[in-house]
Amino acid sequence: MTLVQLEYLLAVDTHRHFATAADHCFVTQPTLSMQLQKLEEELGVQLFDRSRVPVRPTEIGKEVIAQARIVVAESKKLQEIVQNQKQDLAGELRIGVIPTLAPYLIPLFITGFIQKYPQVRVVVQEMLTNQIVEKLNHELLDVGLLVTPLEDKSIKELPMFYESFVAYVHPEHPLANRNTISPQDLSLDEMWVLNEGHCFRSQVLNICNRGVNSIAASGGHFDYKSGSLETLKRIVETQHGYTLLPELSVLDMPEDKRQLVRIFEEPQPLREVSLVVHRSFLKKKLIEALHKEIVAALPKQVREREKEAVVEIK
Repeated sequence: MTLVQLEYLLAVDTHRHFATAADHCFVTQPTLSMQLQKLEEELGVQLFDRSRVPVRPTEIGKEVIAQARIVVAESKKLQEIVQNQKQDLAGELRIGVIPTLAPYLIPLFITGFIQKYPQVRVVVQEMLTNQIVEKLNHELLDVGLLVTPLEDKSIKELPMFYESFVAYVHPEHPLANRNTISPQDLSLDEMWVLNEGHCFRSQVLNICNRGVNSIAASGGHFDYKSGSLETLKRIVETQHGYTLLPELSVLDMPEDKRQLVRIFEEPQPLREVSLVVHRSFLKKKLIEALHKEIVAALPKQVREREKEAVVEIK
């Protein structure tokens, strides 16, 4: 049994296709298949059900794969021990970030991070929370930026800051005449929300004390399903009603748009934004540097805010 064989094993489990796994490992498919066959012969078990498309691990294969991930991760830590002795941080850092954070958080820190660590190649992918967790578990990402708590035992959460929710209101709506609002003022009949699958949708419905299966009615003859907060803002401006937005999304708004923002009464509903990694994560120094750079780049009122009424994802 070799580390190379275990890496091939993990690649097939990740991609569920021998040819794709071989491409990922930069070897030919016959080479990868031969090495996996040798591993199966040595263990005396079949690790994959090759009769199914996509291929799937057998029951014993699942257990072997889980242990193989630990072995491979520990072997990589040996390389990391040596790398950590060097002063300069280097390598690739793969970051997954949810859509309601990406356009507002990434620009705050990415330039400073790249300038400070020029030997680090940063790869950012925008995706939903469940996709980030899946990719962390399959070692296709190094770190995620998302909203917690997740209550996932495979994931380690490092809270960074607490971000408030605000309302973005059509100028002719009654809420536009108020300086502050409360959750009791909100009606789903007048609210525009994101598509199902976005954690931000769940948080908004929780603020309204509605279940995640609630559906906001647009009223009239126009019903729009969106995955973009920027699109919801434009709909509010041109149609009617209101939507809820994360605090970072309104900080740099021009003054005419800022007039449509309404804050919540104290205690304001907040969401906990965290840096998340797999429990057996690598690249510790790189991730610590990322955490430090993000927190330092936050606006003061966000960075210094303490946890209050955090809206959990349910």
